[in-house]
Amino acid sequence: MRAGITILPEYRWAEAKPRWQAAETYGFAHAWTFDHLGWGPLVGDPWFGSVPTLSAAALVTSRIELGFAVASPNFRHPVPFARDITALDDLSGGRLTVGLGAGGVDGYDVDVFGGTTRAASPSRRYREFVELLDGLLTRDGLDYSGEYYTAAGARNAPGCVQRPRTPFVLAANGPKALALTARHGQGWITTGTVHDSLDGWWRSLAELSSRFDEALAAEDRDPATVRRFLQTDAAPVFSLSSVEVYRDFLGRAAELGFTDVLAPWPRREGPFAGDEAILDTVATDVLPTLSSP
Repeated sequence: MRAGITILPEYRWAEAKPRWQAAETYGFAHAWTFDHLGWGPLVGDPWFGSVPTLSAAALVTSRIELGFAVASPNFRHPVPFARDITALDDLSGGRLTVGLGAGGVDGYDVDVFGGTTRAASPSRRYREFVELLDGLLTRDGLDYSGEYYTAAGARNAPGCVQRPRTPFVLAANGPKALALTARHGQGWITTGTVHDSLDGWWRSLAELSSRFDEALAAEDRDPATVRRFLQTDAAPVFSLSSVEVYRDFLGRAAELGFTDVLAPWPRREGPFAGDEAILDTVATDVLPTLSSP
């Protein structure tokens, strides 16, 4: 089991920098940030771009894996995004993992464009987004013509530090996205489905994990070669509300075959409200007990 932490891009760098450095010092295996133009209940609050945030984080850390949780096609085209990924992978010395998702059909990331970026088929757009991004990061002079994206002679020099490209961790709950993840992902990430009860949420994860096994089998892929990330943001109980709760999340996730668990950094109020002091205890009492899968 690897433990990760998600740091929202809501802080000016003077306040954000110590958090990213602390994530590494604490011993978390990876640290992530949201890739939105604005997010949910915090849409009216301060918010910064994920690419410069991860760039800065790469330069003040040396070991920890860094990533998007998750980037989407709502406001990104694969051609310029591939350049961002290449730069981030270089800045981090090959520590970047690219989380990708289909993008919501509503919310600020769509509304801020007046709805003009809304896709007729989010699943087809997601497939093209992943396929083109994969091609851009692995082949030079790429030509691509799809329903949503076009590229003509797209260059990719110097390529990623990680070969053949940075790992993709694909968000998936539905059958089409699970099939796409089984085909192209080095990892799968899910938040489960929305439930009022914690037991109901865990049952949804058990069902999704079983469906992902089936998708991997259809692609003749060894499940042991694909990382499985549980993003706990949507759980009805905050995963870092106490050390005991956090231990329970890690244990139950491991029982379902997850290799990695992401928990949000505790905030002072609102979403993910909690006590940052819990991280100190997690760092001393929990993280050293984890072994890599």
